[in-house]
Order: sequence, then structure tokens, then C-alpha cells
Amino acid sequence: MPKELQRKINLEQFKLISYAISTYDDLNLLNDHLVESICRSFNVKGCSIFLFDEREKQLFRVSSHGISEAYLTKGPIYAEDALEEFKTGQPVLFTDFQHDPRVQYPEAAAREGIVAMLSVPIRCRSHVLGLLKIYHSEKWILHSDDLESMKILSEHLGLVIEINGLKNFLEEVKMAMKSLPLRFTEGM
Repeated sequence: MPKELQRKINLEQFKLISYAISTYDDLNLLNDHLVESICRSFNVKGCSIFLFDEREKQLFRVSSHGISEAYLTKGPIYAEDALEEFKTGQPVLFTDFQHDPRVQYPEAAAREGIVAMLSVPIRCRSHVLGLLKIYHSEKWILHSDDLESMKILSEHLGLVIEINGLKNFLEEVKMAMKSLPLRFTEGM
């Protein structure tokens, strides 16, 4: 009789990570703590957060834990047309990095000891803002509840990223408004 698949992330871990996402003021610190927490919660090799640059049509790493700099700087990751996660907006589990044609850098992954990866879109509403990539050093069969937990956490992260971007934009508008001559701001 096959052994029952066990969850890797429990409710307490989910609550702690979710709470962190909703309460951090510093997005960079949040990203760093999030990737480290995911590694510990799932007991996986590493985790990275990539954000999509619409102008460059590439993913750029903003935070990572457990993965070498050599692997992280192996080359650009083109997203919009190449990655299934961007087309469907749904997570993709890569169970065998060495024999999956979707993997862009299989040799680098082998050197890094990466066997499997879960790639979860970071979304805000219908827009994919980036990817949360969770790397594993062994074959990985993911429990459906863990997958749902990661989808929810990445959507929370997407909202925080969107709000942070809007705050930055408003700060720039405020700065621009302060530099206008007073005659332009009369009546506002």
C-alpha cells in the first residue's frame, strides 16, 4: 500500500508567513524573510523571488535563499512568451529538471544540485508580477494543500508588491508637486 503524501507546510507556518507578508513595511526585508521561511517550512534547497520587468521582458531576482550566486547569475530568464506560468497564471511543478524541455538552464541546475522546482506566479488580480521559485534537491511530489497554500501566499505577496509600487509612485508625485511653482498649485 503506498504511503500517504504528507503536507510540508502546516497551518501555524502558513499563518506566520501570511502575517509577515501583511505586516512588513520594508518590502526587501519581507522578501528576504519570506524566501528563508519557505525554505525552512518546506525543508527545500532554496527559494527565489523574481519580478517581471515589462520593458525588458525578463525576470529579475529580488531575493533568494539557499541558492548559489553562480546559479542565480547564469543568464537572463525570459518570461512572457517562454514560461507556462505567465501564459496560464498557474503554478508549474518541474519534477525532473534534467529531462524537462521547459527548463532553460538544465546543466547549471545539475551543478547546483536542483532536481525539482515549483514555480508559482506572483499575481495581483489578473496580472502576473513575477514568480516565486522553490527549488528541491530531490524528486518532489507536492501535496495539493501545500500547492494551494503557496498560491495564496504568492497572491498576498502580489498585493503587497502592487501596493508598494503605488506608494512609491505617489511619493514621486508628491515630490514633483512640491517642485512646481506655487501659481500652478493654487486651488488644489
